[in-house]
Amino acid sequence: MKQSHCYHFSALPMGMRVLFTSTLIVLGTGYLFAMIYIFESHAGRDGNPNLSVNDLMIAYSGSKADTRLESALKGPMAGMLPSEERAEIIAWVRRGGSQADYDGKISKLFDQRCMACHNGSNPHIPNLKGYENIQHVVARDTGMDIFTLVRVSHIHLFGITFIFFLVGSIFCHAYVKPIWLKCVLIGLPFVSILFDIGSWYLTKVFPPFAYVVMISGVIMGICFAAMWLISIYQMWFYTPPSELIEHDGVVS
Repeated sequence: MKQSHCYHFSALPMGMRVLFTSTLIVLGTGYLFAMIYIFESHAGRDGNPNLSVNDLMIAYSGSKADTRLESALKGPMAGMLPSEERAEIIAWVRRGGSQADYDGKISKLFDQRCMACHNGSNPHIPNLKGYENIQHVVARDTGMDIFTLVRVSHIHLFGITFIFFLVGSIFCHAYVKPIWLKCVLIGLPFVSILFDIGSWYLTKVFPPFAYVVMISGVIMGICFAAMWLISIYQMWFYTPPSELIEHDGVVS
């Protein structure tokens, strides 16, 4: 049976290398923005400005100390209003969140800072219009609900799989020895995706699974960076070894 091989980047036409490079640059930029979004969405939930395992535990399983509103104001919504106004809302919640206090300054803070997004027009984010709706988010924080996890899961499974398929397809043209290392870099991100998303659900019932979420994300990032850097380097700055030249640029 005839065995098929990939040609090294140096044996590919200029147009294909430009296509691969452009794809990697756009995907790399998108991955960077995704990391920024993840940091901004989860960091600070435990009171520490850095992203930690505790932040992930709170995000998926909830906080024993805070309500949903407090967790949001300490985490993803922290930058949406000045610190003194944020502290004032949190103090109101901890005093019992009475309607008498709400009807004063607190309602004006919500109207000024929150209504642009939380006005009830988007079913995927909490409706903070009026005292009755706010009462739903001053209950104990139980983390992401199952519907939200399912909705985000299928988006991530399709999206991240497509990203690593493209990057892995390009990386197949790289010259990497031993071959098992190349296969690990290609295949490990797909395993990590399943562990990552599966651990979201497990973290809800057993918070220490947040460590698996963190480790899986780090592994995906390392593999993405390694394949990205090796591919870009070998496309434009790499001198092929004699073994590769002798085989007309064919890599296994």
